[in-house]
Amino acid sequence: MRRAMAALRPFSVVRNPNFYHLPSSLSSSPSYSRSSVRCVASDLPVSASMSSASSPSPVHASLPPGDVSCPPTSFSSINLDPYIGCSMPGRHLKVAVLLSGGVDSSVALRLLHAAGHSCTAFYLKIWFQEDFTNFWSECPWDEDLKYAKAVCDQVNVPLEVVHLSGEYWRNVVSHIIGEYRCGHTPNPDVLCNTRIKFGAFLEAVEKMGFDYIASGHYARVKHPSVDGQSGPSLLILSNDMVKDQTYFLSHLSQHQLSHLLFPLGCISKDEVRRLANLLDLPNNDRKDSQGICFLGKVKFSEFIAKHIGEKEGILLEAETGDYLGNHRGFWFYTIGQRQGLRLPGGPWYVVEKDVKNNVVFVSRDYFSLEKRRCMFRVGSLKWFSGSAPDDHDEVRCKVRHGPNFYDCSIKVGQSDDGTEEIAVVHLSEDDQGLAAGQFAAFYHENVCLGSGIILDSWDDKCFPVCQKALGIASLQDKSALGRPIRILNLGSS
Repeated sequence: MRRAMAALRPFSVVRNPNFYHLPSSLSSSPSYSRSSVRCVASDLPVSASMSSASSPSPVHASLPPGDVSCPPTSFSSINLDPYIGCSMPGRHLKVAVLLSGGVDSSVALRLLHAAGHSCTAFYLKIWFQEDFTNFWSECPWDEDLKYAKAVCDQVNVPLEVVHLSGEYWRNVVSHIIGEYRCGHTPNPDVLCNTRIKFGAFLEAVEKMGFDYIASGHYARVKHPSVDGQSGPSLLILSNDMVKDQTYFLSHLSQHQLSHLLFPLGCISKDEVRRLANLLDLPNNDRKDSQGICFLGKVKFSEFIAKHIGEKEGILLEAETGDYLGNHRGFWFYTIGQRQGLRLPGGPWYVVEKDVKNNVVFVSRDYFSLEKRRCMFRVGSLKWFSGSAPDDHDEVRCKVRHGPNFYDCSIKVGQSDDGTEEIAVVHLSEDDQGLAAGQFAAFYHENVCLGSGIILDSWDDKCFPVCQKALGIASLQDKSALGRPIRILNLGSS
């Protein structure tokens, strides 16, 4: 295993001695010693291989606070054969399993184990909030790690903890901050998949002899090479169209995709929950995680305020130019946002932003049909096949995560300066919330072709901001605007 540790040495970490102390609830457990927990990172103190431990007590459906004693248990009477179709059963592979402590990745691990593979679980610790000291009383990864350890103990799977805080900051968080400064709305989940989970981590485990990396994503992958066929690996929609996560995986490279397994791609979320109960997983009643993964208990507005700051600007009604109030900075808002405006007479929605002048335009008429748009440009294109789809191919598009698709046409050309491939996308229907910085993923039938980053909307249906509003926004001295206008809904009762 020493070679495996050496392969992970390029990972840099935030060195805070307190941050790597074993959680007291783990170190006090009688089922294993402190030395059985190993941390995978360069020149770090040992803190988390979590080899299995034995104990006479049974596995509980719900863990009492601080209790992670979950011994290996016999589940030979449970037939998992109907659920392992996406786990390459019978091939006896060596699989690195990304384990978060949540239900999805835990069930994925159990399905791979049932399929006969040699599994090693990896918990990626990307928490970096040393500067948010008010949250240290509740370590964000403590509970996740307890559950991950307990899940592995049930089937004697080793668990390694990999510190990727530095990589996450440089490759994801700093990019997000830069995009918000430019008025864009980036997608952290897509960036984390491409740059961390299946980026930095993949580069390391490739040197450790693993055949595949697996995770709890709802997606399917077909590897023609496994059956002796030629051709690229295919990213395919999962069987659960509501939970399908191919959108978040659409910007991977072919090299990354060819190394992945998604055991949950063949089953639904409801079936995953039923399996978690059937297998008596210690985290079977945990709720799904929500929000941006690296923020934990810190509110997004707090994070943005700390790393970008605040700068007062004005809120203008797009249709009239009426001065409605002030805001803390355009970077706190995204197109289509309703929450946080605190304006009377609403509901109000953010419809446009003037980044140069720090002005946010709002409207109560956001959902008018004539104000939707159907054409936009996409850059940073990645195609799993290596090339864009042919003009005659029937293509569908997702402009956000969810079950909804648009039929679309794609015309690929060059950027104005000739340095980048740009696609002009024309949707079959108008969409309300196209946001620069988000991803557009493209599909042919049930196969994801690839994706790119939305640059802007590109037709005459951008939300109309009146000339008066544009003129006020460009004023250098806005003090003459006086007091904000207060608009009320007089017709409501």
